[in-house]
Amino acid sequence: MGLLLLTSHASVRLKFNYTRFLIDTGEKEKPEYLTNLKTTLSSHRTSIQEILITHWHHDHVGGISGVCDELQLASAIDVSKLPRSPTQNETIDGVDKKYKYLEDGQILRTDGATLRVVYTPGHTDDHMVLYLEEENAVFTGDCILGEGTAVFEDLFAYMKSLELIVALKPDVLYPGHGPVIQDPVKKVQAYIDHRNMRERQILEVLETNKDKALTSMEMVKIIYTETPEILHLAAASNVDHHLSKLEKEGKVGRHGKNGEHRWSSKL
Repeated sequence: MGLLLLTSHASVRLKFNYTRFLIDTGEKEKPEYLTNLKTTLSSHRTSIQEILITHWHHDHVGGISGVCDELQLASAIDVSKLPRSPTQNETIDGVDKKYKYLEDGQILRTDGATLRVVYTPGHTDDHMVLYLEEENAVFTGDCILGEGTAVFEDLFAYMKSLELIVALKPDVLYPGHGPVIQDPVKKVQAYIDHRNMRERQILEVLETNKDKALTSMEMVKIIYTETPEILHLAAASNVDHHLSKLEKEGKVGRHGKNGEHRWSSKL
């Protein structure tokens, strides 16, 4: 059994003698990718058993219709993913079929390989990674990137997802974008440490200013002193994510009305 990773299109193919899973399909209208996919399948005399989607973002689902059309798969195979949370009526653009919904912990098998679905919300509410049992490897989607740090919708959920990946103790990570990660635990721990550092800074600022509640932008002005002002709005969004997580943990309190939130320490 071997592996083939195509990171430039957020698409991963598991290579086997007879059938394969295609993990994500990249963006819409990428003819070079479709040509390469078709050539590879032909040269290895194999076929796609099922398309597995790590999450709903366009650069992972956009190529579904192109892949199905090019390989004449529309009615032949399942396109599978975890459901959105809360549940939404999802459609597949350009394909007359519905997603087949998977479950956390579900085992998927193809010739020579076993994948386990691991629910890892945070980047999106439906995000999953896939654990390849035979190689102690994880296909991380956008939960972990080959370069830089990932964005997230829910930091509280995202941090728990990072801990789940660390607990797997994988030997290698195959991200949806960027190069293969050969030191996975170190990489994921760096993500966790970075977020924990920001969290400590936020709590320290609130502790220092216990006599008043602060907005996220006021905290940015104190914490991000070396960041250009043009990036402060993005930094404030990051701080908001941290504050929402800390609020769920009972460490900070939210105040204010008319859309302006102020925050104080509850420690």
